[in-house]
Amino acid sequence: MTQEEFSHIAPTIPLQPGIYKYFDAHDELVYVGKAKSLRKRVSSYFTKTFTSYKTHELVQRIRRIEFTIVNSEQDAFLLENSLIKQFQPKFNINLKDDKTYPYIVIKNEPFPRVFLTRRKINDGSEYLGPFTSVGRVRELLDLVKSNIQLRTCQLNLSDAQIRKGKYKVCLEYHLGNCKGPCEALETAEDYQQGLLQLKNILKGNLGPLIQEFKKEMRQLAEKMDFEKAEMIRKKIAHLENYEARSVIVSRHLSHADVFSIARDGDLAYVNYLMVETGTIVQTHTTQVETHMEETDEEVLAFTVAQLRETFNSMSKELILPFEIDFPQEGIVQTIPKGGDKKKLLELSEKNVSYFREELRKKKILQLEGKSPDERRQVLYQLMEDLQLPALPVHIECFDNSNFQGSYPVSAMVCFRDGVESKKDYRHFNVKTVQGINDFATMKEVVYRRYKRLMEEKADLPQLVIIDGGKGQLSAAMESISNLGLIGMMTVVGLAKNEEEIFFPGDSESIKLPYNSDSLHLVRRIRDEVHRFGITFHRQKRSKGTFTNELEKIEGIGQKTGDLLLKHFRSVNKIRQATEEELTAIVGKSKAGIIIKHFAEPEPPSGDTTSESPSGKSEE
Repeated sequence: MTQEEFSHIAPTIPLQPGIYKYFDAHDELVYVGKAKSLRKRVSSYFTKTFTSYKTHELVQRIRRIEFTIVNSEQDAFLLENSLIKQFQPKFNINLKDDKTYPYIVIKNEPFPRVFLTRRKINDGSEYLGPFTSVGRVRELLDLVKSNIQLRTCQLNLSDAQIRKGKYKVCLEYHLGNCKGPCEALETAEDYQQGLLQLKNILKGNLGPLIQEFKKEMRQLAEKMDFEKAEMIRKKIAHLENYEARSVIVSRHLSHADVFSIARDGDLAYVNYLMVETGTIVQTHTTQVETHMEETDEEVLAFTVAQLRETFNSMSKELILPFEIDFPQEGIVQTIPKGGDKKKLLELSEKNVSYFREELRKKKILQLEGKSPDERRQVLYQLMEDLQLPALPVHIECFDNSNFQGSYPVSAMVCFRDGVESKKDYRHFNVKTVQGINDFATMKEVVYRRYKRLMEEKADLPQLVIIDGGKGQLSAAMESISNLGLIGMMTVVGLAKNEEEIFFPGDSESIKLPYNSDSLHLVRRIRDEVHRFGITFHRQKRSKGTFTNELEKIEGIGQKTGDLLLKHFRSVNKIRQATEEELTAIVGKSKAGIIIKHFAEPEPPSGDTTSESPSGKSEE
């Protein structure tokens, strides 16, 4: 539609508030907007000079305009959001959120059942939520089952059926998980009280339920019914433990919705925290796609309305980084400068920044929504940057891990086509190396890994990364040479923290281009092998599968051994420490035991093999 064509219809557009709709030549709705004055707002599209190509393109497509007059700005705001959500016009802000969220349903039936569902149907049942995490819903339902006696059976508990005596109590009754409404052992009023307690739990309001249990526990104790009183005490402890793990901001805060926004060009990210009775009961971050030079204020206002509707928020307070045009009646906007509300806003901002960074990493590595050919672009860049003879579709990376100079283990991660291949990850229990020797450890595990691949006639990787620099690289190359694999694959060393890459025999390192896709991939591989190795190491320590000389000393336990290693860094330094130095750490008695042990002649030592962990390990 040209400016001249619009000038003929402009006088027919009312000056009242309302919404306007633009249709293209195919009569498809392409844009919906709201306005305090419809004529002024619509006219601006045809009289202004827009710098945005998208806005210019929209105006060129307009062939027909419709408008709806409403009574107030609030009505216009709500109607606009409703139409955008319903029709999703291509030029409007698009909330990139198509998940089906879980609900907790209180079924419309006698003695209502309570369970998880993703289908919200108009059957008279009460739906609580939605929730952003199925895990969170299951945790809440477990908490409810442990503390509130609600039925889980599917019996038809109508008055007529119960009066006929058709049912008998089941095992759940005898376990104390149900009060037996099927045999009229519980009234409908008592059952409704349980449902009220359930709703308080879902709102994070555990105080009334805990107080009620405490009152019941005291009454049982007065009646000398200590067994039942102990069961109630355990429920109180369970609820208090759950409450302690909940994110409680302030008991003085009531209900509030907290929003923050981060922006990357046409993409925006909005985090939402739902606070009820001072507790964060929901947290959700969504991606928003903009098209029309919308400001941060416009994007946030739109997203606030959509998320509040999605999560059925009735809160009257919005905690925001800046004021927005949100004309809904009774809503108070707070832009905090300090205190608990400021801490809430900072927490929301931290969440949205983390979400944006994680998406950025995925896009850099092309892990999301890309074809295999597109994902390989990173590998082509890495091949070019490192001058590799073949495309590194199969990459393996090794790293050693130890605790305060003790308990050495190694780990290997595998990436195929630029993404993790976790089924190919391997742990290594060091078998032949005595003490801490990173070079010898690397030599052993590299030899074991590629000897096995050769025996199994499996494909070798195109690129092997040794995390640790020149020393570990030289040790690894000894094994590669002993196996006759020189030239069969490219092996490089990665200097810790510096991200410098060494080739065997080169005195100078190379650095990948700053912020390049290839550098991000190498960082991702390095971080993954660190994570995998450290996780294995913690599992081993927690299972007590590590042994060292200190633990062989009678009277010296694992905690004392760890304390000594943390201070002295190695068993050898503990051996050389004076009695005064040891006394300062573990006391005079244990210091004497350690001095006596190391003064005795050492028995001949033999090779020992560490216990294998659960999961895949190289033998």
